[in-house]
Amino acid sequence: MLWAAVLPFVATAQDDLIKKLDANKSDDARQKFVFTDIINLERTSVKNQASSGTCWSYSTNSFLESEMIRAGRPKVDLAEIYSARMVYEEKADNYVRMHGALSWGDGGECHDVVNMYAKYGAMPQEAYSGLHYGTKKNKFGELQAVLKGMLDAIVRNPNGKLTTSWKKAFDAVLDAYLGPVPESFTYKGQRYTPKSFAKEVVRLNPADYVELSSFTDKPYYEKTMFMVPDNWSFDKVYNVKLKDMTNIIDNALREGYTIAWAADVSEKYFSWKNGVAFVPEKDWEDMEEDEQKALFDGPKTERVITPEVRQEAFDNYETTDDHGMHIVGLAKDQAGTEYYIVKNSWGTKNDYKGYIYVSKNYVRYKTTAFLLNKRGIPSSIRGKLGV
Repeated sequence: MLWAAVLPFVATAQDDLIKKLDANKSDDARQKFVFTDIINLERTSVKNQASSGTCWSYSTNSFLESEMIRAGRPKVDLAEIYSARMVYEEKADNYVRMHGALSWGDGGECHDVVNMYAKYGAMPQEAYSGLHYGTKKNKFGELQAVLKGMLDAIVRNPNGKLTTSWKKAFDAVLDAYLGPVPESFTYKGQRYTPKSFAKEVVRLNPADYVELSSFTDKPYYEKTMFMVPDNWSFDKVYNVKLKDMTNIIDNALREGYTIAWAADVSEKYFSWKNGVAFVPEKDWEDMEEDEQKALFDGPKTERVITPEVRQEAFDNYETTDDHGMHIVGLAKDQAGTEYYIVKNSWGTKNDYKGYIYVSKNYVRYKTTAFLLNKRGIPSSIRGKLGV
């Protein structure tokens, strides 16, 4: 997402973000919030993207894994770094085509995973871990620095025109760090290519998936350009009304569909350590010190989020394209406020072992986009969208 694209060393960017979120916590929030599940859909285990900005790949591959489960297929751990690697190759083409006037880094969007799946297929984690450079976890700072330096040298064009070798050199760097992509591999005794694995094992139709957001400055129920730096492929999203966002998510969950979710997580009221996010009535800067310390000591009254409030935050950079996660259920706290159950990709070292409860108001306010199976959208809205 955005922080991964802007900063040159994405490992530092993510690590700093997590430290910032961990610093804003309550020691006993787990005892002060009492959540009761309403819907809790099946999914695969929590993963850890580690020092990489590949949240979009982890969250959307997790989403595809749940789509397989919903369709009655066996659980499969899909290779997130295979999707990411294919994105880096495609993004490099656009970066050079745009003479470097494009964000570069680990960042991406939910649609990137579906687009790469449609074009290149998929692989299981065991066939392509992306750990080819002496580490047990992703650590992409050096890789991205090398890739960016190479691309910038190519764009400077010291030969007067591009050679035919730059793409081979770029792919060789990816091979060195992430490992060459095998032409075929064995999975459970059968031989597959990435495309045959997608067709015969994953068996999901890319055309089933749509991405949506909500903006007041664009026509509703039409496609509009998704204006964030990490939309390197210039994909469009369907623009729906604010009230539609949570209505669509709620309907999808009731029908058994999960959601890939992109959002701003940089706010003080998003606590990764405590596993809770909501929108307090006051901004952090307007709170007294005792109010700040008590922020996660149980449920609080939330701010009213209107379409205008949401749009203003997007326009003035209060809402940025930070992170991708996976909505897998719905719960309520002891006051009756509803929260989405969200699977993250930062490992399991928080109060809810890798999950976070996010209020509907937070989703209304801080969502940048979300992706789901079009069959999870209420028929009345599907008709307006033409999907």
